[in-house]
Amino acid sequence: MLFYHRMGKVPPKRHIQFRKPDGSLYAEQLFSTRGFDGPYSLIYHHHPPTKVIKIDPPREFCPEIAVDVNMQHRAFRTFQIEGADDFLESRVPLLTNSDITISVVVPRRSMTDYFFKNADADELYFVHRGRGVLKTFLGNLPFREGDYLVVPRGTIYQFEFDTDDVRMLLIEAYQGAFTFPERYRNEVGQLLEHSPIYERDIRVPEELETYDRKGDFLVYILRGGKLWGYHLLYHPFDVVGWDGYWYPIALSIHDFMPIVGKVHQPPPVHQTFDAPGFVVCSFVPRLYDWHELAIPAPYNHSNIDYDEILYYVAGEFMSRKHVEEGMITLHPRGIPHGPHPGAVERSIGAKETNELAVMIDTWNPLSITRQALAVEVKDYYLSWLTDEERPSDSA
Repeated sequence: MLFYHRMGKVPPKRHIQFRKPDGSLYAEQLFSTRGFDGPYSLIYHHHPPTKVIKIDPPREFCPEIAVDVNMQHRAFRTFQIEGADDFLESRVPLLTNSDITISVVVPRRSMTDYFFKNADADELYFVHRGRGVLKTFLGNLPFREGDYLVVPRGTIYQFEFDTDDVRMLLIEAYQGAFTFPERYRNEVGQLLEHSPIYERDIRVPEELETYDRKGDFLVYILRGGKLWGYHLLYHPFDVVGWDGYWYPIALSIHDFMPIVGKVHQPPPVHQTFDAPGFVVCSFVPRLYDWHELAIPAPYNHSNIDYDEILYYVAGEFMSRKHVEEGMITLHPRGIPHGPHPGAVERSIGAKETNELAVMIDTWNPLSITRQALAVEVKDYYLSWLTDEERPSDSA
């Protein structure tokens, strides 16, 4: 997915002496995946990253499951979820399985008192509202509304927000990294001409801030569903240089170039990221189908192998009624779903759509958390009925 990148000062060869101006050695760290066989970066610190002065007792930090096996179409109003001052407390899990957890993040202030590292999962943030800087030990990555932020597992980072109103969708991948779909890439990994994403769209860290400071620096590490407080003797951003293939990136949903056709195109044309056990797609403004008898609205379809999640960001959603900004719909495997009543006829003759949404399809069934049920639209499963067809006791 990534390409070679280098920042700061690095020695001419790996694993050789690399000395500071005072003659002492910089500390080399291999930041690797899949043992020693996956993508990696080599990092050079002022001080060894192993100097821990205290470890706080761990606390639970795993989703609270309320519905283990779901067999019902559901919708959740995530804008009803209130924010929190503390960044980690603002991460509210909604849906989860062994491959993925989907959360909303509504922080009211920047991370200033601690750093964070997810040792359980690679993370993909979608910035619905807000802007700021993702500050990591591999450099700073500015972000804005509409950005995807890919944070490899093991990255130590802080969020610095420039706005008060911040809302993000968070996708955690437990089984492996986020990549671009293989069909978009050639044999050397380059994105192909027909790919809706191009390397120029990918933004990498811009500035490497180096802090050679001694003190008590708290890094919360998420591992095994528990949050561990590690106190480091030296600032974790003491990196003077690094190079390799394992680092955070940003990609704007607005830079995704939609693939259109003469008749309705299936969801795989919207795919943006791959991860073990699920895919992530981007629905962006696009022209509709141009066949003279085209029906732009999607056809009814059955999820036999996947649970389908749609996070609505902005615009008019032609196939859905009563859709709100920030709403999440869950359509589980085994039950057909499709356009709401009247949507098919309304779509005929339409030339384009301005909808913006993030879709996630998971191979394994999703469980629902207690926090999700608190913001559920209780009668969503009845929304395919006309007013005349709805049961009298559902009003």
